[in-house]
Amino acid sequence: MKRRDLLTSASALALAGCASETEDCGAGAAEERFSWKMVTTWPPNFPGLGTGVLKLVDFIERASRGRLRIKVYAAGELVPAFEVFDTVSSGTAEMGHGAAYYWKGKSPATQFFTAIPFGMSAQEMKGWLYSAGGLELYRELYAGFGLVPFLAGNTGVQMGGWFNREINGVEDLNGLKMRIPGLGGEVLKRAGGTPVNLPGSELFTALQTGSIDATEWVGPYNDVAFGLHQAAKYYYYPGWQEPGPVLECIVNRAAYDTLPPDLQAIIEIACSALNDQMDAEFTARNAATLAQLRDDGDIEIRPFPDDVLRQLRILSDEVIADLAAEDPVVARVAESFIDFRDSVADWTEISEYAMLKTRQL
Repeated sequence: MKRRDLLTSASALALAGCASETEDCGAGAAEERFSWKMVTTWPPNFPGLGTGVLKLVDFIERASRGRLRIKVYAAGELVPAFEVFDTVSSGTAEMGHGAAYYWKGKSPATQFFTAIPFGMSAQEMKGWLYSAGGLELYRELYAGFGLVPFLAGNTGVQMGGWFNREINGVEDLNGLKMRIPGLGGEVLKRAGGTPVNLPGSELFTALQTGSIDATEWVGPYNDVAFGLHQAAKYYYYPGWQEPGPVLECIVNRAAYDTLPPDLQAIIEIACSALNDQMDAEFTARNAATLAQLRDDGDIEIRPFPDDVLRQLRILSDEVIADLAAEDPVVARVAESFIDFRDSVADWTEISEYAMLKTRQL
């Protein structure tokens, strides 16, 4: 109820937002103004992800009536994609947007706040984070780096990736060099493959030149935007490695604390709004782009064989168990994540999953 009331207030402010930076907007114009920088892991104006960041900034600036202005720097414009976390932590930029599993070098526990293999759907992730203790663990972890994280986007279930060779059995993963971040990369390694972590802007060239054999990115909408369908023939599903990946907005704690409470609330509500709208955008755009790919006679859209998925699931459980045994922070986060995943499964089974199966009757 409180979240809904705040959203209503923020929406009203946004609709009454200033037409220009210099327009007098009443009482807010006399209050302190802030100029921030935001760095991202995404290429400039990249569909869904990069444009989502611009939408977030627009929400904040209009709802704040110009009191909080944010200049966006895409990956490579101010810092490289994988330096976003450190840049915001140090205060060089006040905000950042990316995916938590990129920062596994800071703490392996970060990966649980994007996605883990055979984890949860976007809907289930929201349930864990907003209503079952996940957000508290997320913020506790990031507090040690001087950061405040917010959910700020979700692509929904992803594709398994583009491959330059067929995957007919587990043995075909042996020696496979694939761009795959997070815990999915660790699982591939145990299956005999070689995981590679590359920013999105480098994927097409790496796949086309053969420096990698396969890559996962997001799904049809974003994959076609990068031209990956022109660099590989086989498109596998489902995205076992990222069933409901959360994207994050991170804010420097010291900078956040300088804001008055209403601007802090606007950031929170704007991030929540983007989280819902991005998920909706990917659902619609993935569907439309998939239809285009199905009409391309050079592309084969295939499911992973069942024995491959079974083996990847076994290896995923091993990877998570080993990480939890080595790191007490991972153990605590993993326990919360897995407990919720297992408990919500009964409801998902007789609600979303059962309803979807009726379409096949």
